[in-house]
Amino acid sequence: MAYVAPELAANRAVSLPELLTSRDCRQARQQAWLARHQSTLLVLTLVVPGARKDSALTRNIFNLGWQALQQLWREQGWRCLQAETLALATGCEGFLALQADARRVKDCAMQLEVQQPIGRLWDIDVLDTQGRILSRRDLGLAERRCLLCGQPAKVCARQRRHGSEQLLQQMERMFNDALSAR
Repeated sequence: MAYVAPELAANRAVSLPELLTSRDCRQARQQAWLARHQSTLLVLTLVVPGARKDSALTRNIFNLGWQALQQLWREQGWRCLQAETLALATGCEGFLALQADARRVKDCAMQLEVQQPIGRLWDIDVLDTQGRILSRRDLGLAERRCLLCGQPAKVCARQRRHGSEQLLQQMERMFNDALSAR
């Protein structure tokens, strides 16, 4: 399956309107995939602070997530109907249409996020055949924590407690740790 080439990253800041348009386009793609496959849909994006969402670092982190998800569906014996990655200036996106129980897929995806330290940077959405996104709360899991201080990530983001540069440095440390653990 395709990976995204780190050397081709856009490496530019994206505007809020670009991010909002990208989110709308992703939701439209999700609906098209659900209509086409009528199966569980898994969507991989990243948690990236700041305005630069597509860089060699983010693409490398995305590729580790994509590789982990491929290994997961094969180990679980799920049938993959279609897989696609998109390398966008607003951040990479990966789509998997799987013939598998959505709740089981979400549970396994959450285990990946928790078991692999780099998994904290992956944002793995799972949609059931009706298009309902299964949340961490649906599985009884706590909300995401800040990369730096452990407080709820939403609170830190809203209050801008940490600079983008600090968060990006932490992402790079996490990526390097993931590589050295291999």
